[in-house]
Amino acid sequence: MTDNAIIRVFIADDHAIVREGLKQILAESPDIIVAGEAEDGVDAIKHIRKARCHVMLLDISLPDRSGIEVLKLVKKEHPELAVLMLSMHREDQYAIRSLKAGAAGYLTKQSAPRELVTAIRQVAGGQKYVSAALAQELASAVGENHDTPLHDTLSDREYQTLTMIASGKTVGAIAKELSLSVKTISEYRSRLLVKMKLKNSAELTHYAIKNQLIE
Repeated sequence: MTDNAIIRVFIADDHAIVREGLKQILAESPDIIVAGEAEDGVDAIKHIRKARCHVMLLDISLPDRSGIEVLKLVKKEHPELAVLMLSMHREDQYAIRSLKAGAAGYLTKQSAPRELVTAIRQVAGGQKYVSAALAQELASAVGENHDTPLHDTLSDREYQTLTMIASGKTVGAIAKELSLSVKTISEYRSRLLVKMKLKNSAELTHYAIKNQLIE
């Protein structure tokens, strides 16, 4: 993009008040316009094809599917699109997974009011965007000799199931929230318990708390 180009942004978030807040922030920047929006993953994938956008703001917790799943599908169809993940979760929970899945950056919603415009301009220019705190954490990790945490061996969906179970949600509630069958969620639970060498949900919850995977 040239320095004078207008950056077209697409917003995918299931909360109308969040979308409106993001649009108000971006309205103050003459070089950025919101060209489309969606409230769930299916609509996001459908409408991004027509929006001709440069940057997609994608909530990591959509009601019908995970944001990382949507990210992978969008990047498969539109590899040139810069996707900036938005999340209520701390960076150390999902940022690395998002970047590995193809995101151009990761931004917590708490920091969005002060960092959003800078982040959009940066990823629109072909660069990656992470906060200074996360950049320092990544730099510190380079060259360290340590074992990979067990939760890093999980698939994105298994990791999501782990955090939801650890937050006190039942398999049935998780299945309903993710629009999946109880059998599917039970399979995710079984697989992640095996991978993490845990016996039950109580041990899983203890692990998640100890490793600060949930608030």
